[in-house]
Order: sequence, then C-alpha cells, then structure tokens
Amino acid sequence: MGASKTEQFTNQQNELAVLAKALGHPARIAIIEYLLKVDSCICGDIVNELPLAQPTVSQHLKELKNAGLIKGNFEGASICYCIDEVGFEKIKGFFQDVAQHLEKTKNQCC
Repeated sequence: MGASKTEQFTNQQNELAVLAKALGHPARIAIIEYLLKVDSCICGDIVNELPLAQPTVSQHLKELKNAGLIKGNFEGASICYCIDEVGFEKIKGFFQDVAQHLEKTKNQCC
C-alpha cells in the first residue's frame, strides 16, 4: 500500500476528512441520532438501541470519540456519552461554505 499524503493537505482539510470518515458508517450515524434524541446516555443504553454486539458498539463509540464528534465521561463504572459541539461546528462551517458557493453560482455549471 502507498504512503498517506495527508501532509500535503491543510490541517483543516485533514480534520474534515477525519470527521467525514467517522460519519461514514450507518451505525455511527445511528449512534449520533440516538445521542441527539436523548442528550446523553450510558454505553449500555446505546447497545440496547442498535442491532450490534457491545464490543462493536464500543468500537464505533471509540471512532466517534477519536474524531471529536462525541465526548465521554466516567460515571461510576459506565461512560456517559454526549455530542461534542466542536466537531460538528467544523462540519457545519464546511457545509455552510459549500451552500454559500452553490447559492452564488446557481445554475452556472454544466
């Protein structure tokens, strides 16, 4: 396999790619939707919501946390997860820029 060329892109481009990759699985989208619905929860609650085994859910939670889309705090023996606003602000800013560009150039492309 070839070497990654991430150093040839800006920090912002690399950060957005990590965020997009983390959202690139339907289980992770389902986890985000669940967290939005309940505001916060314990890992066990998420396992009950998804048709996946607990270790699989834990791996998806780890990917979302590493990307900066969720955060978690220990509460006793469990971890309470919630949305990390910072990661979603970056995504929001990117899509706002795209939407503004599309609005300006509406119907001017092939």
